[in-house]
Amino acid sequence: MNVLIAEDESPAAKRLIRLLAEFRPEWKVCHHFDSVEEVVSHFSAGNTPDIAFFDIQLADGLSFEIFDRVPVNCPVVFITAYDHYAVKAFRVNSIDYLLKPIEPAQLADALEKFEQRIRTTSETHDIKAILSGITKDNRVYRKRFLVKTAGRLAFIPVQDIAYSFSDEGSAFIVTRKNERFLVETTLEEMEGELSPDQFFRINRGMIVSMDAIERIEPHFSNRLVLQLNPTFDNDVFVSRQRAAEFKSWLDQ
Repeated sequence: MNVLIAEDESPAAKRLIRLLAEFRPEWKVCHHFDSVEEVVSHFSAGNTPDIAFFDIQLADGLSFEIFDRVPVNCPVVFITAYDHYAVKAFRVNSIDYLLKPIEPAQLADALEKFEQRIRTTSETHDIKAILSGITKDNRVYRKRFLVKTAGRLAFIPVQDIAYSFSDEGSAFIVTRKNERFLVETTLEEMEGELSPDQFFRINRGMIVSMDAIERIEPHFSNRLVLQLNPTFDNDVFVSRQRAAEFKSWLDQ
């Protein structure tokens, strides 16, 4: 069996490779990538592994994006640090997942399910159809965030958010009135809870609302620089890996 791994955290990737070598020494990890772009390029070149392990959060975005850009004609086991409702969809549809940190028994169970599948059927599962159950057309997105301010609790409607960002492990939202609030969640969780019609994660540290973008300028290394309203303390860049998708998001 030829194995592809998409994982941007080196310790997690090494642990998975070590466990695979222990449980299935005859299998070969042919490729290890850490970004959506690398995986898309690999499949676009006509390469198809026997099985793939995709971390949901990669260096330049969510691995869900891969299925929108290129056919993935192999079984996929997802890896995630967050056991939320989307993961349940994978389980219901017979697409397994590994919850970080990967436990040996968990991996052994996933491998057994994979081998049982190939023993009983030769059909290729349409993963894109499976994922349609959690796309924006069917998902219920968050309407407000509960925050603490001036010693009391308040809620911020999503439509009032200009952008969100992370700083030293904490996540903040900034409203259109330039009010800043600490939120008890992560940027990764927020990305899945905000409607992709209105919000876009421009890099690993920031999610912006379309209505907050005042100007877009090209920058070196194929990046884009944004001027936001209200303004942010530092320069705001769309990462090189996300620039093309960002332009498509604006043009839809």
